[in-house]
Amino acid sequence: MFFLWAPVSLFLSFVISHTWSVQMSWDTWRTEPRNQGDEFEKPNSQPHIVFILVDDQGFRDVGYHGSEIKTPTLDRLAAQGVKLENYYVQPLCSPSRSQLMTGSKNVIDTTCHPSKALKSQQVSDPHWPSTLHHSSFPAQLPSTGKCHASPEAKRSRLRYPYGSGDYYSHYKCEGPGMCGYDLYEGEEAAWEQDHGLYSTVMFTRKAISILASHNPRKQPLFLYLAYQAVHSPLQVPARYLERYKGIPNLHRRKYAAMVSCLDDAILNLTLALKRYGYYDNTVIVYSSDNGGQPFAGGSNWPLRGSKATYWEGGIRAVGFVHSPLLLNKGTKCRSLVHVTDWFPTLVSLGEGTLDEDLNLDGYDVWESISEGYPSPRQDILHNIDPIYIKAKNGSWKAGYGLWNTAIQAALRVGHWKLLTGVPGYSDWVPPQTFSSQRLTNRYHNERIRWDRGKSIWLFNITADPYERVDVSQHYPHIVKKMLMRLAQYNKTAVPVRYPAKDLRSNPQYNSGVWGPWYKDEKEQEEEQYNNFFTNHLGKTSWKDKSKNRKLKRKMKH
Repeated sequence: MFFLWAPVSLFLSFVISHTWSVQMSWDTWRTEPRNQGDEFEKPNSQPHIVFILVDDQGFRDVGYHGSEIKTPTLDRLAAQGVKLENYYVQPLCSPSRSQLMTGSKNVIDTTCHPSKALKSQQVSDPHWPSTLHHSSFPAQLPSTGKCHASPEAKRSRLRYPYGSGDYYSHYKCEGPGMCGYDLYEGEEAAWEQDHGLYSTVMFTRKAISILASHNPRKQPLFLYLAYQAVHSPLQVPARYLERYKGIPNLHRRKYAAMVSCLDDAILNLTLALKRYGYYDNTVIVYSSDNGGQPFAGGSNWPLRGSKATYWEGGIRAVGFVHSPLLLNKGTKCRSLVHVTDWFPTLVSLGEGTLDEDLNLDGYDVWESISEGYPSPRQDILHNIDPIYIKAKNGSWKAGYGLWNTAIQAALRVGHWKLLTGVPGYSDWVPPQTFSSQRLTNRYHNERIRWDRGKSIWLFNITADPYERVDVSQHYPHIVKKMLMRLAQYNKTAVPVRYPAKDLRSNPQYNSGVWGPWYKDEKEQEEEQYNNFFTNHLGKTSWKDKSKNRKLKRKMKH
């Protein structure tokens, strides 16, 4: 079933568009018996699951990792839950999201090349929405926010197909003459539902309306809330910028303000979970999709590298689990956890079933998180990219005849991490870098020049989480074993599909919106037929609609 917009009166009492009710503590929130059904009705044994995925939040960009950014809500939720301090994702948006949804790695599930993951995803791959609904969860699992990967995305309530456009107008440009509207309600462009709200506020309101319209005692709820924040462009309501006047770097100041706005959003969501009777039986998972981008204000210090790299700064993520159902609250989980593990973990937690022939790469890690047991996961294939072979000194010889080290690849096994090829931007970016007005000034960055001619690295991540001491020359037997493991993984990969850009995807050919654009011959004939009558009946074109909407918004601001 689809969840409709709730009446404004249901949630304006605690979500105010311009002030956000952040002064109230959830400990003192007055719970009212709304939408909870008959008080004698037997409650669900299955927990509600709320998965919050944020975009481009750096490892250091949360209060409990020592940031100057104030995140009291995230700090408290994490402190009362379990902090995931050995938690990994992929270095870019789409691969992390596809692996989250399928429980499979890109190198195996055919979304091999990150920049083309959205185009090459197999629609037939199992997704956790289709798996969970065989349990007692709704057939249409409510989700809202940025998609950027999943074929299930069209079932989302309010969503961005791509999610890196303007936070207010919800337009995205890929270049001159290639701009379009990027907000949907279900399968249709959300022209009528769009009121020009800042996306963090908009998605939170939508999530709360879903909570308000559902009976938590009658049926378990899975809510997937994928924020656009804190991805560029760096936009934020002015009142949040006031908090960070002391940060001279404009990018960092705006980024910090966006994180604070996000923190307020999570507070309002948590208050709603309490108000509507979900909280005591809910598992909240919080995760970033990749590391932060220093050139857009993010910080991964003291980790090395940034988003889009296979250094720890690109793939070790902020993450925690908060729930009254946790057995070991207030702890840190240092067991190895990967984004693919959420698929089997949450399906099992929701009492769903997993077919034996799925061949998932993820593991059920609930006992590791909740009770502190060792993780069943012992290794992570971060990636193998056979297209990216830019290491000039890479060769089969450097790989002991076992692996061509020109290929970009990264593998973690136990304490050890191996990288080959060109792992990406490798600087450490300390906090003082942001004291200058321009991020292009790298004077404060710690730069490594002696490894430019290298094509293979080995680190003991447990002893050296900041990747400062390459020990590949000291442990050649470990290097050889891990190169053999890479070669074994590579045998399971399918050929990379990396299609060229197709101009038919331009929004100007698709009613001015981003979204699915491929049509077979029958669909094209029907569209031509409909367009003929539309043009001759003189209906307003998408260009006129777009122009009128922009004029209205300018008048509002």
